[in-house]
Amino acid sequence: MDVRLLGFGSIEVDGLEYKHDIVIDGGEVRKRKKKVSKPYRAEFGHTPLSADEELPWGGSRLIIGTGAYGSLPIMPEVIEEAGRRSVDLAALPTEQACRLIEGLDRHEVHAVLHVTC
Repeated sequence: MDVRLLGFGSIEVDGLEYKHDIVIDGGEVRKRKKKVSKPYRAEFGHTPLSADEELPWGGSRLIIGTGAYGSLPIMPEVIEEAGRRSVDLAALPTEQACRLIEGLDRHEVHAVLHVTC
């Protein structure tokens, strides 16, 4: 699967450009619906990734791109849920997360990719 951060606020997946956060669930790309995480914004200073979101738990690894500058907060409940599910959690700046995805079979990719901050 070919995924790359084009710049602040823009990501490309297999030739298609997205100007918002995305979720990749077994190769299927959808917009990240972060509305359920917004109530936690004041606590974290930024809308975090919360366990309330529809996260792609279908694989053995969940890749989280934490933004261009690595600033996306991840709530402890997400980390705990990964542990309960025996899912390896890889959280790193989005450009590096894209490099982890590069070359993987699309069905192996389970990721949340933040495209700003």
